[in-house]
This record gives sequence, C-alpha cells and structure tokens, in this order.
Amino acid sequence: MREIVHLQAGQCGNQIGSKFWEVISDEHGIDPTGTYHGDSDLQLELSEYQQYQDATAEEEGVEGEGEEEEHA
Repeated sequence: MREIVHLQAGQCGNQIGSKFWEVISDEHGIDPTGTYHGDSDLQLELSEYQQYQDATAEEEGVEGEGEEEEHA
C-alpha cells in the first residue's frame, strides 16, 4: 500500500493542507467520507490494479518499493 505522510503547521500550512486533500480527493473521485463517487473507468481500473498488486506482493512476501532488506 502506498501512503502519504502529511504535516502542516500554522494557518498557511492548514490552508494549503486543506486544499491539497480537496484536490487529491477530487482527482480520485473520493468524497469527504472516503467513498468513491467518480465516473471514470480509468480510476476504477487503477484502483483494482493497485489492490491486485498489493495482494500479490503480500502473498509473495515482496518488500514495498524503496525498502531494502539488510543482509548480514
């Protein structure tokens, strides 16, 4: 799963952070409750692909992108 770590500080940071999530949610067709309400087949295809990719990686024990195992 891909995750976003988001920090904001001060009034300006709060305003920018609020707009950031508004734009991201709109681009991905997600309402404020986290429910998908978009009408784009591409968004649905990408979501299904990502879920499949995550499940496959878990079954195979594959580390996430950017993570490397340490070898002794």
